Amino acid sequence: MQQAATITAGKKIVAGLGKTGLSCARYLRYCGIEFSVVDSRPNPPGLQEFQSEFPEIALELGEFNPATLIAAAELIVSPGISLQEPAIVAAREQGVSVCGDIDIFSREVDSPIIAVTGSNGKSTVVSLVGEMARSCGVEVGIGGNLDGSEAMPALDLLRQEAKALYVLELSSFQLETTRQLNAAVAVVLNLSEDHMDRYASMQEYQQAKQRIFRGCRSLVVNRHDAASAPAHALEARLWSYGLDAPGNEEFGILLDQSAEYFAFGSEKLLAVSDMKLIGRHNVSNALAALALGYAAGLPFAPMLQALREFPGLPHRCQWIRKLAGIDFYNDSKGTNPGATVVAISSIGETVPGAVVLIAGGLGKDADFAPLHAVAMQYVRAVILIGRDAQKIAQVLAGITEIVFATDMQDAVQQAFAKAVSGDAVLLSPACASMDMFTDFTHRGRVFTAAVEAMQ
Repeated sequence: MQQAATITAGKKIVAGLGKTGLSCARYLRYCGIEFSVVDSRPNPPGLQEFQSEFPEIALELGEFNPATLIAAAELIVSPGISLQEPAIVAAREQGVSVCGDIDIFSREVDSPIIAVTGSNGKSTVVSLVGEMARSCGVEVGIGGNLDGSEAMPALDLLRQEAKALYVLELSSFQLETTRQLNAAVAVVLNLSEDHMDRYASMQEYQQAKQRIFRGCRSLVVNRHDAASAPAHALEARLWSYGLDAPGNEEFGILLDQSAEYFAFGSEKLLAVSDMKLIGRHNVSNALAALALGYAAGLPFAPMLQALREFPGLPHRCQWIRKLAGIDFYNDSKGTNPGATVVAISSIGETVPGAVVLIAGGLGKDADFAPLHAVAMQYVRAVILIGRDAQKIAQVLAGITEIVFATDMQDAVQQAFAKAVSGDAVLLSPACASMDMFTDFTHRGRVFTAAVEAMQ
């Protein structure tokens, strides 16, 4: 165990560095609160940054010491650390209070929160709602689990000038340590298998997600996903959205002479063809954003203008280039099978040819069986990389041609060789990235660079 200084009893302890742990440390210093830091990894992400900024703060690295955690005044646990970690369990059994960054945020913030979780689509919805708020002239802070240049960890937002509205992307891991979010509006967009290396069952995963509804004043429900609705009745206003025709004060899609329109009840709001986002999943994401914004009191006209102009996010079915009649798409954010099913369907429906899929990585103990049907319908060949490539190959054997690649550059070359004019090469891994890359954005950048380097 490495120590920068001796950790003394009775202080708050931040468990886990990385982006969230650093934000917790900065916020505690900002508030003048004494704290220490522990991390079970000998060289965690953000270590050099932490040591540079906080040379005087006690730091323990290596396997968690139960005695250290039991002596804490409060444990602030980063989302990457399971609450089932034995040292965390021991501390809780001794009465130590455990919280997370979102729990602290919800206690300290005065402005309303729009809170978004789900297995897929969170970042797009959060970013779109943020643009809608700005279009309405509302000072908005966006962040939480969201990546991107304008996003930041929730506690970093609290060190800035207060905003009139906060829009947060929340992971199931963050919600595990959130006791009472008290959001103005909350949504679980959808639920599909993910993080099965952390949760014992889908029910446990769903229960973590549904903590987002605790104390909420309004909630938004996806009519096409029963798991998006709260398990128990809540004293909150309910709004719903779906890809079908809406009922009174519901969001949905209306047909008029074969043209589709976003609608609120019987009121047509905007032609679906007027938005820049592609794919049926993004129609659903747009409806969710409209419902969230409306429930928070944003007017339609500026929200619809923002929807017209929103280009989408990097690494999410992002078109890169066309070469020899073949389109290349970066969906590196497709880190679970459900996301990849949506990406294949969305691209497969828009291109005249077939999809050549690049997939593989860390599977998080997910079931890849959902890829079977969509691969049969749309995929010409699949190029596999990463640790769990063989698991995907077993599911798709006999369905489509399977090729194994050594790295991303090799995968791109192999995919280009298999594709023909009219096809799309799609990176949508259905897996996490950390076996070969630092994160999904790194994976997407490597893919994009390999695509752009081709002649």
